[in-house]
Amino acid sequence: GKNKRLTKSKKGSKKKAVDPFLKKEWYQLLAPSIFAEKKCGKTIITKTQGTKIASEGLKGRVIELSLADLNNNEAVSYRKIKLCIEDVQGFNCLLNFHGMDMTRDKLCSLIKKKQSIIEANVDARTTDGYIVRMFCIAFTKKQDDQLKETCYAKSAKMKTIRGKMVNAMSTLVGKGDLKTLVKALIAGTTGEEIEREASAVFPIKDCYIRKVKVIKKPKFDVTALMEWHTDDGQDVGANVAPAIVEETVAGSGGRL
Repeated sequence: GKNKRLTKSKKGSKKKAVDPFLKKEWYQLLAPSIFAEKKCGKTIITKTQGTKIASEGLKGRVIELSLADLNNNEAVSYRKIKLCIEDVQGFNCLLNFHGMDMTRDKLCSLIKKKQSIIEANVDARTTDGYIVRMFCIAFTKKQDDQLKETCYAKSAKMKTIRGKMVNAMSTLVGKGDLKTLVKALIAGTTGEEIEREASAVFPIKDCYIRKVKVIKKPKFDVTALMEWHTDDGQDVGANVAPAIVEETVAGSGGRL
């Protein structure tokens, strides 16, 4: 007949529940030096056990942060920055730029009736080998002395403006490396430039780079990553020092 479970104790004897958090450890997240706040948070992972290495499990994690927190500036709270863990050193995770987005409420606050939305997107390559996809959004606006309620643009004009958007975004990405691009995105002046260019075709307002995705990254290079994390704070000091020395030498030479 059936095997009587004589050898085993009571059926499904419960394993003692262990708190899973005892097996975990915290790692500090370090944002690139172009942001004001370096230490931007912590992340948690199960301790290294056997072949499962903690640092390997951390690499590739994507962290989404508000630019307001990263730069201590509430005015840009609608910008969300995605950072990706590229390398782990000790208990520090070095992050690199992974993408940018806008908050839902900001986007919804721009969309209204009686105006046209103009959207464009483009894939472009930076000088250091990153392929970036950028999305841009803008809205038509009324002329200053307009009586008509609506301000819809004709499709031909929208097409022309889209072309201008694509050109502006392509040049922005192509003229420098990813770091220059991120600085430009944080400054957020691109939208205004596109507005100025497009105003000849049709008056537009609220032009923003809505979203940025890093689609393809070059092969991982530690030195390139370390540049993101070191140069800003230290380079400035190093550059200023020799300039001061030269001035004093010139001054003493003048006196003699």
